[in-house]
Amino acid sequence: MALFDPKAKVISGYQKSIDERTSSIRKYYDEIGKLYYDQYKDMNVDNTKDINTRCEAITRLSNEVEDYKLKILFEKGLKKCPVCGTENSLEYGFCFKCGAKFDEDSAEAPKSDFEKAAAQIEEVAEAASEAETVEEAAEEAAEEAAEPAAEETKEEKKSTKKKKED
Repeated sequence: MALFDPKAKVISGYQKSIDERTSSIRKYYDEIGKLYYDQYKDMNVDNTKDINTRCEAITRLSNEVEDYKLKILFEKGLKKCPVCGTENSLEYGFCFKCGAKFDEDSAEAPKSDFEKAAAQIEEVAEAASEAETVEEAAEEAAEEAAEPAAEETKEEKKSTKKKKED
């Protein structure tokens, strides 16, 4: 029945993504080695920029692989202890090996960097809309406060004008 298990299908998809990224990482390592060797052979060649670009790609892909590994653990009902790295049940509040306390949100599905960035953008957008609402309310309050002051100024001008006429 494992063929029809939806979790197995999801895990298989995650594993495929891990395999693709691992393959790309190996290619980047090979390219870095070749670029470095080319630079060694000819001291006039500067491949630093190309090497750095590939190193950044490796870092990004490695982070994605770790995200997928965490997602696989989650699908299996497990989470990793941030202190000792032991796999624990999602239900546990403390690591059974080292006793470290888990965050309250550690039982939730792990988010990818893209999902984290999207959540941060959403929070900033909400804060901005609230700021606009607060700013609009402040402007309205300022206008309301200015209206009586303007009326008082008109009345003062009238009374001053009457005094001059007398």
